[in-house]
Amino acid sequence: MLTVIDPTTGRVVREVEPAGAERIESTLAAAEASRAAWHDLGLEGRAAVLRAVAARLRERTDELAPLMTEEMGKPIGEAHGEVAKAAWCLEHYADHGAEYLADEVIASDATRSYVQHLPLGTVLGVLPWNAPFWLASRFAAPALMAGNTCVMKHDPHVPGCAAAIEEVFTTELARAGLPEGIFSNLPLETPQVADVIRDRRIDAVSFTGSARGGAAVASIAAGEIKPTVLELGGSDPCLVLADSDLDAAADTITLSRIINAGQSCIAAKRIIVEESVYDALVDRLRVRLEKLTVGDPSSPSTDVGPIARADLREELHRQVTETVDAGARLLLGGELPEGDGFFYPVTMLCDVTEDMTACREETFGPVMVVTPVADADAAVAMANRTDFGLAAAVWSTPERGEALARRIVAGQVAVNGIVKTDPRLPSGGVKRSGYGRELGPHGIREFVNAQQVWVGPKQD
Repeated sequence: MLTVIDPTTGRVVREVEPAGAERIESTLAAAEASRAAWHDLGLEGRAAVLRAVAARLRERTDELAPLMTEEMGKPIGEAHGEVAKAAWCLEHYADHGAEYLADEVIASDATRSYVQHLPLGTVLGVLPWNAPFWLASRFAAPALMAGNTCVMKHDPHVPGCAAAIEEVFTTELARAGLPEGIFSNLPLETPQVADVIRDRRIDAVSFTGSARGGAAVASIAAGEIKPTVLELGGSDPCLVLADSDLDAAADTITLSRIINAGQSCIAAKRIIVEESVYDALVDRLRVRLEKLTVGDPSSPSTDVGPIARADLREELHRQVTETVDAGARLLLGGELPEGDGFFYPVTMLCDVTEDMTACREETFGPVMVVTPVADADAAVAMANRTDFGLAAAVWSTPERGEALARRIVAGQVAVNGIVKTDPRLPSGGVKRSGYGRELGPHGIREFVNAQQVWVGPKQD
């Protein structure tokens, strides 16, 4: 049973039966059977459908956003923004998919030779709970625009969101006169996923989640010789150097750390600060963190909602406690609150060293970890001393920040700005943060057959 516990109250609000063998079979069969109709619709036809889905999401924002607040505790303002961002992603690929997938002419000994980008078939998206609508759109928009059909296996803790996403897609697909199966929601328990990956009707897998889960998915898919894209965890460094704008840095770092109650793979997690400005930045960060309101995510005045699950809160508190016990300075928070729900206070840990838990492990919650270093070289070295390589930020002069970005081992670097995902730009990680890219022109080409075509006669 897929059981939803409202993290604000701790009470069960929804129970959904996972798909059985009959539903799995019908879903995969429909995805395969609908491929030809979706492919034959062409780029312009597919773009029209994606725009219609985006419009429907925007029209129904007031209905859809509260599902996230209920199922995983996202503050309602952020939830509204997420629906809009999901719609934007669909619109972006509708507008730019033809450009991204255009034939690439390459000179050879042929009369004409080129690469064309053809769909692979059906892509399985295995998604987490922390951004239910955005991550569904990020997975589906490029895959669908490229002509693939999509099966979405969403997280067991957001089945209401998953069902609503499917309903929006299927309504607009039906209005376009298209068959069922082009986009499907398949509610599964985790042990069921392996057999679906192995099914011959699944041609590729997109996975977002933990490094442990990604390793399992990659292993199964590799055994079936199926391509995968993995977007996994991060221990994202944010380097603040002496020549940076400290006020701007403090504003952005605070926002990055507390969006979605800090439950984001690309949030700033290790704030690495040059010693000469360390105390000044710590003071600025503390002032900003103290002003944040933790509370009911359905209230527009709330900045930070609850942690999504009880076990996640317990794990976060363990990390904080071990770090304080090891000698870190606790400037804010750090104590489990009483009462209902899975709330955790905004917490600030300073003088954290690399051997402490909150620096070694990914913290998934509103916990800021701040560490002093001697200079920029030490900051870069510390940033790279991690098994992860998802994203990073640098605060300095633009020229120096760009130079340092080349030395940081991460899939994306923001210089004097917030690390974010943007439909126009590729994102993804290296090392244990995964491989492959999502979004931008790179993302749509992950799940295509880059077919070389050689047309004779041969030329001298």
